[in-house]
This record gives sequence, structure tokens and C-alpha cells, in this order.
Amino acid sequence: MDLSSKIRNVPDFPKKGIGFKDITTLLKDRAAFRDAVTQLSAPYATGGVDIVVGIESRGFILGAAVAHELGVGFVPLRKPGKLP
Repeated sequence: MDLSSKIRNVPDFPKKGIGFKDITTLLKDRAAFRDAVTQLSAPYATGGVDIVVGIESRGFILGAAVAHELGVGFVPLRKPGKLP
């Protein structure tokens, strides 16, 4: 599946000259979301991964799903000072 067609481009957001990639359109399409997780997990399916680290905030969504698919733990990585 061509996942790029499932990601909405928002030009000039949050400011002029910046292009925002909105993945909510991919997430709400269950087949596309499933395929994204499968594609991201496939190179590591044979093992060798102990943990998946996801960078906030979209990385939390995809990283956790990939970790689940691989049967390993997940660590959300946040900016300093965001957690006690």
C-alpha cells in the first residue's frame, strides 16, 4: 500500500514555508495504520530488538504499535522537563 497517499499535507503550518504532515488521516484508516505498523516492524521481525523508543508525540503512537507487533517494550522519549 502506498502510505504516502494516506498522509495529509498541510502547507504553511505552523507558519509560512513549513509543510506539516498530518498522520491522523493514516491513523483513522485501519488498513493503512495496520500496513504502516507492518512495514515499520518488518525489518526487525527476525529479532535483535529489545525495546522500541518513540519520540513525542507521533512517535508514541507508531512506536508503541511497532513495539506491540514485535513483542518488546516501549519507551516514550520526551523533551527535558516534561515529566517529574
